Amino acid sequence: MAAGAKSFLADAGYGEQELDANSALMELDKGLRSGKLGEQCEAVVRFPRLFQKYPFPILINSAFLKLADVFRVGNNFLRLCVLKVTQQSEKHLEKILNVDEFVKRVFSVIHSNDPVARAITLRMLGSMASIIPERKNAHHSIRQSLDSHDNVEVEAAIFAAANFSAQSKDFAAGICNKISEMIQGLATPVDLKLKLIPILQHMHHDASLASSSRQLLQQLVTSYPSTKMVIVTLHTFTLLAASSLVDIPKQIQLLLQYLKNDPRKAVKRLAIQDLKLLANKTPHTWSRENIQALCESALHTPYDSLKLGMLSVLSTLSGTIAIKQYFSSTPGTTATTVRSFDLVKLAQECCYHNNRGIAAHGVRILTNISASCQEKDLLPLEQDAVFGLEALLVLCSQDDSPGAQATLKITLTCMVKLVKCRPHLSQSVVESLLTQLHSAQDAARILMCHCLAAIAMQLPVLADGMLGDLMDLYKLIGQSATDKKQELLVSLATVIFVSSQKALSSEIKTVIKQQLENASNGWTAYKIARQASRMGNHDMARELYQSMLTQVASEHFYFWLNSLKEFSHAEQCLTGLQEDNYSSALSCIAEALKSYHKGIASLTAASTPLNPLSFQCGFVKLRIDLLQAFSQLICTCNSLKTSPPPAIATTIAMTSGNDLQRCGRISNQMKHSMEEFRNLATRYGDLYQSSFDADSATLRNVELINIRQQQSCLLISHAIEALILDPESVSFQEYSSNGTAHIESEYERRMMSVFNHVLEEVESLNRKYAPVSYLHTACLCNAVIALLKVPLSFQRYFFQKLQSTSIKLALSPSPRNPAEPIAVQNNQQLALKVEGVVQHGSKPGLFRKIQSVCLNVSSVLQSKPGQDYKIPIDNMTNEMEQRVEPHNDYFSTQFLLNFVILGTHNITVESSVIDSNGIVWKTGPKTTIFVKSLEDPYSQQVRLQQQQGQPPSQQQQQRTAYSRF
Repeated sequence: MAAGAKSFLADAGYGEQELDANSALMELDKGLRSGKLGEQCEAVVRFPRLFQKYPFPILINSAFLKLADVFRVGNNFLRLCVLKVTQQSEKHLEKILNVDEFVKRVFSVIHSNDPVARAITLRMLGSMASIIPERKNAHHSIRQSLDSHDNVEVEAAIFAAANFSAQSKDFAAGICNKISEMIQGLATPVDLKLKLIPILQHMHHDASLASSSRQLLQQLVTSYPSTKMVIVTLHTFTLLAASSLVDIPKQIQLLLQYLKNDPRKAVKRLAIQDLKLLANKTPHTWSRENIQALCESALHTPYDSLKLGMLSVLSTLSGTIAIKQYFSSTPGTTATTVRSFDLVKLAQECCYHNNRGIAAHGVRILTNISASCQEKDLLPLEQDAVFGLEALLVLCSQDDSPGAQATLKITLTCMVKLVKCRPHLSQSVVESLLTQLHSAQDAARILMCHCLAAIAMQLPVLADGMLGDLMDLYKLIGQSATDKKQELLVSLATVIFVSSQKALSSEIKTVIKQQLENASNGWTAYKIARQASRMGNHDMARELYQSMLTQVASEHFYFWLNSLKEFSHAEQCLTGLQEDNYSSALSCIAEALKSYHKGIASLTAASTPLNPLSFQCGFVKLRIDLLQAFSQLICTCNSLKTSPPPAIATTIAMTSGNDLQRCGRISNQMKHSMEEFRNLATRYGDLYQSSFDADSATLRNVELINIRQQQSCLLISHAIEALILDPESVSFQEYSSNGTAHIESEYERRMMSVFNHVLEEVESLNRKYAPVSYLHTACLCNAVIALLKVPLSFQRYFFQKLQSTSIKLALSPSPRNPAEPIAVQNNQQLALKVEGVVQHGSKPGLFRKIQSVCLNVSSVLQSKPGQDYKIPIDNMTNEMEQRVEPHNDYFSTQFLLNFVILGTHNITVESSVIDSNGIVWKTGPKTTIFVKSLEDPYSQQVRLQQQQGQPPSQQQQQRTAYSRF
């Protein structure tokens, strides 16, 4: 559902937008009232879809009350259907407004003589535990049912007990002894004990409860040594420790003890699985002794499956703080002593193991050690890691089985990580990849190309001499048209674009286009063009977009491709800029702006209500305004030649007391230009703040585009101020150090190089010459040309977003007609209720999650009545802000608004989100309603009598403010 969908929150009489929800509910209600069981069941199972489509409390409350009625009077099959709907719609339960009534209808079935009906009711109560955690009648019924002689009812009571224990501290404390007695009782069957034991994992609400549960589990492990009991008890032990946190070190020791001493493979596998869970959750609690014990077990075990599991735990730990603790516990270690550690010996031994999984974990451990312990001299370990990676690369690239591909992914990820932290290893890694690329399977080639591109984006390691090998492979692959070959064409083209980011030779362009014509489909050509745009090869991208214009099936797609073609042509025009040739620069910028304006028109035509392309339009509009600002700055600099300061400029400056007047009219133009660049910098920051859904892999690049362009604007603004407006008070230090810490791509390297060069020139001129001279204006013009010569990179978020997040707001009260105002008396306050639902795409929270929602409510007086009455004004406007944390993607809050001034007020509610790092993102939406403030009848009557010269009557004089309510 789109965020702008209409609200249906208010009462049924509030308007047409509610009809869809109400009619859907009425349709399902008709099915519930049917005499046919099949139609009733069909109506019940359609409720989750209704909740998904209309996720606000008014409808959900009504729907659940109807379901509760069906549960109360229906048969067991219908009750089972209602139970399944409740479990599927668990996140909507807290929106039930009449919880008491809902529980009352459901709970009435607990007194049935049918044990199956009671069992379904218990499961229903357990599913509702999040909204009724402290209901004593539910607690009592669960306790009672645990003593039932019907197995179905007992199992349902166990399910309910587990759910209530997780939610209620009182219930957990009260049921713990009962569970303990049942587990230790001789009359309880073993299979029932196995189901009761997991309830103890929820006994973590306080330290004493957790301690008593832990003692019970310790007794069980000792008293019941059978395999099933040990497995269930140990796993419950681990989950309890992970929740209570204080006993994790003891639990790690216990699991390691069972891993070492227990001969049963099933128990060892369970111990490894739980150790992996604790390694992921709390790696900082692992001591050196724990890791050492795990290494010894792995070194001595004869079973590959167990060794694989232990290495999986160790490879997880090797990427965390635990690895530093392991090596730092013995101060003064050197490269020779590092190799003597059992962990290193184990990893070196496993690097060449005949089991691919074991070998992959071995090289991952070596890679993580090399990356984490950079303060040590680990040259031998680095070499071991590289040799192990190359061996795995040769082995897995020849095999196209899923297992080999999974191992290859681990290998290539380790290569990228190793090269990033140890750049001197990049050349040998890249050469081994290129060598193996020719003989590898197609699936492996695709992954290897991704690895090469990732390495080349970080370091300029792909020399021109290597392009020949890549082009030969490209020609060879282009002769086939299978799906894998098509994907490989895109991957290889990406590597070629990355390796030659400055410019593609005509020979390379010809080869790429020729292979695309011979063996590719339109989608492959589009993906290659998209990669060219992302890497700044706009000439190649423009030609490919041009060739695809007539191959699309929709006019929206046509306009999208046409806009991309125009943008690429515009950026291509800027590559002809030359230093010190300002007239040519103006003509190049004018040509680029012409193409950009054509492109933005096509881009607007390509947008649809479901896909408004708001980020793309905002990005391009900013680029257009930036180019216009650069063009205007060059014209302003040229005006020093066409309109130099008059001869009496110095006299005027002394008379007016404004020293800038001696520069002539250029000083005012520069002031205007500086303000324009600062405004652009603010707008770039706003655009970045709206990019909440940028995928994590390219968020750095989206930030780079926006922040670097923002810095470009600030840089030019700073240069104008330093050279011309205020050369004495400006500081260079804050600009020169900004953004140099994290340089991760060729584009960023080139931008930073330009920034530093411009700052050096500005600082040098500022020291040597007084403003304003031709040297100053030339410096500014050259700075503009240098910035524009760096090709703009259209990043992935411009073309696709993998995460989709939107907020749907509903205001109450809401008018019958959106244009109709809500009437409020001026001596009363309006309680505005704001409810909202966070809506996600297919992968919710894939890259970042919403921590809280910030709601800003403001009101503006639109129009006053004809006569301006003198009314005491306490507060002219309303401006409020609240932060609410969504629970199960739903939030609700209220604002109390004053409308003392008579007239029509415009209320705007705007939402923004705050992620888990505390960063505010301006995602919207913005909702508006109108309120008409009316004079209250008593004040109106008094005023009219005063106007007519009549004193108010005795009865009216006695009327107080309280009597009006």
